Amino acid sequence: MSTQPLTTLAEESNFRQTGRIDEVERLSREFAEAWPEAVRSFEYGRSAEGRPLRALIVSRTGALTAADIRARRIPLLMLQGGIHPGESDGKDAGFIAIRELLKGVAAGDVLQRIAILFVPAFNTDGHERTGRWNRPNQNGPEETGWRTTAQNLNLNRDYTKADAPEMQAMLRLIDVWDPLVCADLHVTDGADFEPDVSIQVEPINQGDPDLRASGVQLRDQLIARLAAQGSMPLDFYPDLAKTDDPSSGFALTVYSPRFSTGYFPQRNRFTVLVETHSWKEYALRVRITFKTIVSLAKLVGAHGTEWLKSCNEADVTATRLGGTEVTLDYVTRWREPARAGSATSERDDEDARMIEFRGYAYTRTESAISGGLVTAYDPKTPQIWRVPMRDAVKPLLVVKAPGAGYVVPVSFASQIAPRLEAHGIAFEPVQQRRAAVTAETFRARRVKFSATPFEGRMRAQLEGTWNEQPVNIEAGALFVPVAQPLARLVAALLEPQAPDSFAAWGFFNACFEQKEQMEPYVAEQIAAGMLAADAGLREEFNAKLQADPEFARSPSDRLEFFLRRHTSWDERYNLYPVLRLNTPL
Repeated sequence: MSTQPLTTLAEESNFRQTGRIDEVERLSREFAEAWPEAVRSFEYGRSAEGRPLRALIVSRTGALTAADIRARRIPLLMLQGGIHPGESDGKDAGFIAIRELLKGVAAGDVLQRIAILFVPAFNTDGHERTGRWNRPNQNGPEETGWRTTAQNLNLNRDYTKADAPEMQAMLRLIDVWDPLVCADLHVTDGADFEPDVSIQVEPINQGDPDLRASGVQLRDQLIARLAAQGSMPLDFYPDLAKTDDPSSGFALTVYSPRFSTGYFPQRNRFTVLVETHSWKEYALRVRITFKTIVSLAKLVGAHGTEWLKSCNEADVTATRLGGTEVTLDYVTRWREPARAGSATSERDDEDARMIEFRGYAYTRTESAISGGLVTAYDPKTPQIWRVPMRDAVKPLLVVKAPGAGYVVPVSFASQIAPRLEAHGIAFEPVQQRRAAVTAETFRARRVKFSATPFEGRMRAQLEGTWNEQPVNIEAGALFVPVAQPLARLVAALLEPQAPDSFAAWGFFNACFEQKEQMEPYVAEQIAAGMLAADAGLREEFNAKLQADPEFARSPSDRLEFFLRRHTSWDERYNLYPVLRLNTPL
């Protein structure tokens, strides 16, 4: 039990240690008891091992329920701590910041204008798997939790597929409370350098373009406030373009919606990825995170009403996305620089710009252990790195959204419906069978499955096209309209080629497996008969033999040429089961 009420173990241990879930439960209870008019503690779900998922709602507006906050249009700032439990800065800094906000010591009367939804420890099971070396690339605290859940899932890869019970509960929390800004609080890995925190905000590079100006305002003013308080913030996540090689420079990542940073733009809301630097001391990292939280509270207090209005307008815009082009994936093109003394590499990137980055002196020498080059930094010797920065964002996947919506067939409805419900996406069951409906179907001409599982799933990358044809839609299928505020999220989940769609995560992999096959000796007989009976087929076959040497060398491909044209061929093979409708049912 704490000897100092409302203080964290981190504070009491001079930031050598961090508390566990019992501290989260205790502090949440004590905060609600100390300020009953301004704090409500509640459980929003349970982890895979049955631990409570805890949230605090904090406000002096008199509104402590989701219904009141939404009805009164009170700007809501969400603080998400502990999605990766080893990165405990957000949990400790969050409790400290909220305590000081409630006391009126930090940010004055801002709680009279906004509300804060604080999730101290999203991954509760991971928080309890503690160890001294769970974060070997991090300078304190002495022991931390584990990165993944008890099911070994990384929650910051689970926003779209929602496999983890923790994520399913989080999505329901987000849908009910509808935060205006979500700050996802992390600690970065990577190179050693002077900057102590990075801030990446969306929508700026993705999402509704009309929200970009507000996103830039949020980012720039937050960075200015942190710099004025002595920090050295970055306006991008410092990913080295080539692992462990500072000379390769940086490449901006536009996060897909499996991540929090990519998910909230699909909901027309703001997200702030906060990454303190892992090699800074824990006390400094918590202090920086505290300053970030307080600065965000002030910014939401100053601009929240205006930003909320813009987001509500983006919701209306989203309802009109049917029949328009929607970007679902992005790329910042880059190529490795040529080695000294060699010709210009084909991987040099004309879009890279050179920046001066405040790093440390370093050496790269051959390792006697691994045989590769290893980087050693000298943090006592600041050094300006003149390196390429690749931040020219370009669309990688642009699709035309269907005019009306998508249809999930009844055979997959029980699997997909709970995910749609968790996201808060509107859909409705088809009440009666509809025959010969004009719809678009997607057939994959090429399917590439991941070589190994990723986050517990065999991912699938599809190449193919949509084509219009008459189809039958059975009663019990799900119609998912595009005309809804979450239209961007709908497309991100149901367009088969989107990077974090249900198809990409392997929900429909069985549709891309050939189940009925013909013995080769039977196939040879059938092919011979077809070849003898159809002069046009003979001409087509011979032409392909001449034009495609790889086809000519493959016995299986040559037989498949005929089997695909035989009545025994499975017409559903490689057919994506979800339909697109351009007119309502």
